[in-house]
This record gives sequence, C-alpha cells and structure tokens, in this order.
Amino acid sequence: MAALDEEARVTTARPAADRRRPGPSTAAWVQSALLVVMALISLVPLLAIFVGTFQDGNEVIRRGMTFDVDLGTLSLDNYVLLFTDSGPYFRWFANTLLLTIAQVAGTLLVSSFVAYGFAMYEFRTKTLWFIMVLLVMTVPFEMLMLPLYVQVNDMGLADTYTVIVLPFLASAVTIFFFRQYFLGIPKEIIEAGRVDGVSEFGIFFRLVLPITRPAMAAMAILNGMLCWNNFLWPLLVLRSPDKFTLPIGLNTLLTPYGNNYELLIIGAFFSLIPILILFLAFQRFFIEGITAGAVKG
Repeated sequence: MAALDEEARVTTARPAADRRRPGPSTAAWVQSALLVVMALISLVPLLAIFVGTFQDGNEVIRRGMTFDVDLGTLSLDNYVLLFTDSGPYFRWFANTLLLTIAQVAGTLLVSSFVAYGFAMYEFRTKTLWFIMVLLVMTVPFEMLMLPLYVQVNDMGLADTYTVIVLPFLASAVTIFFFRQYFLGIPKEIIEAGRVDGVSEFGIFFRLVLPITRPAMAAMAILNGMLCWNNFLWPLLVLRSPDKFTLPIGLNTLLTPYGNNYELLIIGAFFSLIPILILFLAFQRFFIEGITAGAVKG
C-alpha cells in the first residue's frame, strides 16, 4: 500500500513539475538576438541599392550608397528608363537566365552521375580518380583559363554558349559534395532495386534521386549563384554583343565616353531577383542538404 501511495503522489505531482519547466535560457535569447542583428546587417546593402534605384545615378556615385536622402528628390525615372529605354538589357537578362538554367541542370545531372559511381561502385583505380577530383578542387580556374581558351578556339567553339556551359558540367566541388551525400544512403536500397529487376539508371532516377532532394537543392543554389554572377570566362569567350550575359552587359554601361549610372544601378538591383527567387524556392532543403553532405561519409 505504501508503494502504491508513493506512486500516486509522484503521478499527481508530475503535471505540476511539467508546468514549471524553464523557458529558453539566456544564452538562447542572446544567440537569437545576435542572429537577428546579423541578418539585419546583411540586408543593409540590399536596402541601400533599393533606395538608390529612386535616385539620380550621378548623385549616387558622387555621394555613395546612403540612407540620408532628400525624399523630394526620389522618383520613378529609373524604372521608366529600365522598361522603356534600356536597350539590350532584357536581352542580356534572358541570355543569363537561359545559361544559368542550362548549366545548373547539366551540372547537377553530370556531377551526380560521377559522384554516384564513386560512392556506389567498386572499380580499379577508383581511389586514384577520386584523388584527381580533389586535386582539381585545389587548382584556381585562373590557372586553367588560358589553356582552356586556346583549346576552345582550336575547336571553333568561341563565341558560343556551348563553351560557357560545357567545361563546368563536371564540377569537382559538386562531385565531392554529392559523393559524401551518397555515402550516407544504405546500399541495401540499391540491392533491393536490383533484386526487383530495376535497371541501374532506374535505380538512380527512381530510388536514389528522390532521397537526394536536399543535396540537389543546396547545389542548385550554389551553382546557380556562380553561373549567374560569372563574369571572367564569358567575357573572354563571347564576342557578339547580342550574346553578352548580364554581368558583361552592365559593365559595358561604363565607357570613356559616358556612363549610364541610372541603368547600371537599377539593372544591378533587378539582377538580384532571380537569385533571391532561387534561394526562397529551395531554402527549406538548403540547410539539410549542406549539413548532411558535410557529415556523411
């Protein structure tokens, strides 16, 4: 009886103890406050350039990006200029968007194929080839740019979009990331697919690929940012103004004979929109994909 009474007292007291659970600690509040402050600081340049789109371009260049502006001088003239008299701006925008979609899709497909082979198959010289991938990661692109330029000229591919996309389909960083992620997938899934008679391509597309959505989203964001902002390589291989990408086109607005600061500022602001849309579309997978690829293997 004494044991039953003791158990009853503990059961009765448990809800009261649960109600007295402490809330978030002081450290958690401090950490959250610091993250909010960091987020606000990171938004300052974006807000500054947004305010600059309503100002005279020459005034912005003279005074710099600032929030100390005369509200009476703000106008929509730059927006009218962008949508009525921006010249080839939207052609550059469309070129960059097309190249980014093609390169991101191709890079994810090719690099995931290569990484899948490294993670799931055993073959001779496998370690050697993976070391080669790691070595490529350590070589700056500027060292490869000149011999690659000579090669594409000899092949007759200069001034084409093919030469912008093709050399980067097998990205060493993307291959390494996907390989680490694939190592965390149980190989029993692969074996079960083979037992059921699924082809190797079917196993990859129907069984493995749905599991890798977080990794795909993370690499889509990173590769999309790199391709969208790519300036040096397209500048080197593109010669026709109608094929220019957005970074090159915006750079042509600054000339020794005159500078179109108004279009440059608002054009640069609008160039941020696709990257923001890309991040917002895949943000829920981004952190999961980055952390999973970093710790697996």
